[in-house]
Amino acid sequence: MPVRVVDTATPSSQPSPGQEANTGHPSPPSCSLLSAGRSFAGTQNVSSLQKDEAWKVNVRIHGCDLEQGYLCGTMEALNVPLADTPVVTFWEGEIVDAKNYTFFTGKWEASPEDDIRHWSKFPSFTPLLSQIETDGGKSLDFSNYPYIFMRWKEQYFVNVGADCGLTIAGFYYVCFSCSDGSISGFYYDPNSSPFQKLELKCTNEKNSGFTFSSYELQ
Repeated sequence: MPVRVVDTATPSSQPSPGQEANTGHPSPPSCSLLSAGRSFAGTQNVSSLQKDEAWKVNVRIHGCDLEQGYLCGTMEALNVPLADTPVVTFWEGEIVDAKNYTFFTGKWEASPEDDIRHWSKFPSFTPLLSQIETDGGKSLDFSNYPYIFMRWKEQYFVNVGADCGLTIAGFYYVCFSCSDGSISGFYYDPNSSPFQKLELKCTNEKNSGFTFSSYELQ
């Protein structure tokens, strides 16, 4: 979802080349809770030094292709100040699988240091850190790991204009639990309040949902 830009901008890092993933690795485990049609609800903390604030957030997955490390969906913010209606954005995601994508972003003004700093906020990342420091995580096998790591990048506003006073310049570091479908994330944008936390729970876990092998915008 879009976030506020803070008054004092910090210098942005130069994009660093992402490390190439290993094409011989299996995909992360197939999880029915991470599939097209799944919905999630929760909050994003957008607190700054001046004010504590949390937005109610709904997320819906519209496409998921584990083989290609791709997913997409919409994010809806329900109580954005100064917005007359909920603000909806469309996002696309990269699944960290050591095949299509690694833990190193290589774009969106995120340096390797930014990446490690944000991933390290997830307890489920800690067991992987030593291997990532050794070879960038290229040798990791996520096929049986109980968590799926992703990056979500908002592409455009769905129902408001780009001049709405909000920004989607940054992206989310995301950790998904395969056991219960819970999602935690941290928003990164060098010009916005740091470490804005996203917390979501699956709202249709009793339904089977639906899946398809790929999703492409026309």
